[in-house]
This record gives sequence, structure tokens and C-alpha cells, in this order.
Amino acid sequence: MKINRVMIAAPKSGSGKTVVTCALLQILKDQGWKVASYKCGPDYIDPMFHEKIIDVSVKNLDTFFTEEEKTRELFLNSAAKTDFAVFEGVMGLYDGLGGIRKEGSSYHLAEVTKTPIVLVVDAKGMGRSMIPMIAGFLSYDKKHLIQGILLNRISKGYYETVKPLIEEELQTGLIGYLPENEELHFESRHLGLFLPDEVDNIKEKLQAASDLFSKTVSIEDIKEIAESAEEAEFDETSAEKALIDRCKGIDYEKASGGLTKRAAVRNSRPTIAVAKDEAFCFYYADNIQLLEEYGARIIYFSPVHDEKLPEGCHALLIGGGYPELYAKELSANLKMRGAVKSAVENEMPIVAECGGFMYLHSFLKDKEGLCYDMAGVIPATCFYTGELVRFGYIELREKQKDFWLNGKGIKGHEFHYYDSACNGADVMAVKPVTGKEYPCIIANKTQWMGFPHLYYPSNTAFASAFVDKARKYQKAGNAEDM
Repeated sequence: MKINRVMIAAPKSGSGKTVVTCALLQILKDQGWKVASYKCGPDYIDPMFHEKIIDVSVKNLDTFFTEEEKTRELFLNSAAKTDFAVFEGVMGLYDGLGGIRKEGSSYHLAEVTKTPIVLVVDAKGMGRSMIPMIAGFLSYDKKHLIQGILLNRISKGYYETVKPLIEEELQTGLIGYLPENEELHFESRHLGLFLPDEVDNIKEKLQAASDLFSKTVSIEDIKEIAESAEEAEFDETSAEKALIDRCKGIDYEKASGGLTKRAAVRNSRPTIAVAKDEAFCFYYADNIQLLEEYGARIIYFSPVHDEKLPEGCHALLIGGGYPELYAKELSANLKMRGAVKSAVENEMPIVAECGGFMYLHSFLKDKEGLCYDMAGVIPATCFYTGELVRFGYIELREKQKDFWLNGKGIKGHEFHYYDSACNGADVMAVKPVTGKEYPCIIANKTQWMGFPHLYYPSNTAFASAFVDKARKYQKAGNAEDM
């Protein structure tokens, strides 16, 4: 399959990858391209800028979560109807698992998907020293994927001075620059950038960034780089078998054989209510898509604004986000808190990750020391620690193997400053590099609640089990009408 594509990567975090990616996406969309974007690694916030502000299709890809063949499959299946794919890298180009392994790195994703790279170099405060730094990245590029260099936070005059020097010494092309500009800066907090809805005049800022980008960066050079990408291939036989396996054991009425089963899911689908608002917004698109592929109907609701759960729902999914920023509003919504607690007590299946897990506690104590009533499902207090409690990739394995994971592991990650006296101990988390283990997660036949974020395609049995539990709840004649 031939897909024009390019990765925006950098030597380190904070180099301006997100601004460059957003500006490029905006320009390509304005030019009429059918654009899709991909974020490398476990990041929820950067994709929101691509999706909510620029309105382009966006997914996460991660070679730790799904390994090489599955990663290619996920990319090609989602990019088949697009003209142009833009990847945004994570951290430094070569930074992967534990900072030392290639899996999970931007470079490994580019290698696996055969995607050429534009390297964004933060040149602020640097002179000729940027040359050996760039030279090092080029020499480490064994697959010769770096096809262009973009200098960020550098003046026009100095760029024109240094450009011929870099091109002569390194025999590589500079495709442009971006000057120091307030419009090209997004503020961050402890989990990453501020959310798009929190940034004043975000659309105007991104439009200004794309206007400036089109004047100082060669869009034609980027297009040529993207067009030079090799054809990407994956084993279609394996992909087809995976889809068939995905359908096994699912009771689809009047469904017949193989791949037609997914298309047969139209009636009597169980409904999973997904919390989605300013407090809960961290979801992988592939996770939601898998639930739909297994037969679930997805409907969204707001724990901040709604007073009841969606009528007729058969399961709850409450993802991560920033409940601590909206603790007052969540606490004041007595009817929703009561509805969630009642649903769980009625054995409605529930999956809650990180922020959703925090919401299910009896109390949430924020960084100011203020304590707020929450849903009361978990009889404990969730509290701010002042430091990073857990960070990075993990693989999770249930102690009892018949609830969610079908005896296998599922991959995920943690990144949180809050902790609880009741983190659960039904699952063991294993760090992939060090092998360190620790208990976590409250898991039983209807509940999966804890701090870790999961990536369902790393073990599709989890998504299958979740939908199956919702279906059993539905068949038992249960549904929420609160």
C-alpha cells in the first residue's frame, strides 16, 4: 500500500513537535488533502490538538504495545482512505522503553512503518554546536530515515547564515525554520500540555502558526519527503485470521461465517456508557473501536454535567483525565454520583482507569488539601502526593485468570501524582525493562478499576470480555434508567 507519510520527530521533548505537527496538518487540510495523524506512544493530549482543533482523524501507534506486525496492520487499516499521514514523535527520536530500548521509540515506529523523518531541532541558545549534535543523530540513523531538518526558535538572519554551513558539512537538506514566537508556544502541566479547550484562542493561535509555517518552511520539500516513503506491507493472511479470531465466541444472531460476523452486529447490541467531558477525556481511539467491533454500542455521558446515566446502558467506562481540576463540580453533582454508585452496586460491569478510578473513591483530596465527596464506590480517599507516583510502561497479569484477560497479559502505562490506600491487588504489574513487580487493580467478574491505562489491541480478549459482560448484564434484563 502506497501512502504519503512523514514523521515529525526531535532530539528531545519540548522541541516544538506538537506545534509543527499541528501547523503542517492545518496546511495540508486547507490544501484539500485527506489527512490522518498518528501519535507515537502513550499520549492522550497531543492527539486532542489534532482531532479537536484541526478536525483530522487521529490514532496512537506504539511498538511496545502491539509489536511490529500488529503496528503495521493498525496503521495500514486506518490509513487506507487517506492521502497523507503525519506522525508526531514522542520524547527524543531514539528514546524507547526505559530510555534505553528501541521499542516504543519514535525511530522504531518510523522503521516499522517505513516512514521518513523530519527532525525538529530546538536551536535556541545554540551556535555551531548544533552541527555535531545533528551529525550525531544522522550517524545513528542506520536506516537513513531522516530526510530533512527543521530549525526551531531561530531568527531568520541566523538561519540564513547557518543553513549553507550545515548543508555543506552534513550533506543534508534544511527545509526551513520557525522563529521564536509566542503563538508557537503551548503551556504545560504535570501530565503534558494544557488541554485544547483550556488554551485561549487556540484556533487563532494554530492558524497563526500555520500561516507563519507556510512562510518559513518549505511545504513542497515536506511533500517530496512524504512521497518518497516506501510502500508499507503487512501479512494480510494474519490480519484476516485476527479478525476472524476476534469474532469467535460472540453470539451474533443470524451471523454466518468469518468476517461477515462484524457486519451482522446491528440489533440487540449491549450499550457501554463512556464518560467523556472536560474531566474525563483520555481514551485511545483503537480501544473504543475494538469495543464497537466486538458488538458494543458506544454512548457518551458527562459526570460533570449530566444528572443521570444514559438510558438503557449495560456497562460503564470511565477513563483518565483531570478529575482533580473539576472536583468541586463532580462533587456537587449528587445525582450522577448516586447513579454511578447504584449502577455498580447493581453489578453493572465497569472499567475505570486513573482519573475514573479516582472518581470512584469516597473522597478526593486535592493538592490544596481540600477534600471532596466522590462516587463512593471504593471506600477510601484518593490524595495528591506532590510527586510522580508511577510512570511508564507496564504489562498487567491477573492473579485469577478467568475474569478479563483470558490467562494472558495486557500492556498499558501509568502516569499519576495521586495515590490511594486502596489501589487493589488482584493484578500484578511488571515493568518491561527492570522486571520490577507490584500489585494493583481491583478486578472481579464485573469490575476492573485502577490507576493503569490499558491499550486493548495488545490483548483483544479484554475488549471481548468487557462487551461480553455488558451483554450478559443486558440478557439478564438489566439496564440503567436513572
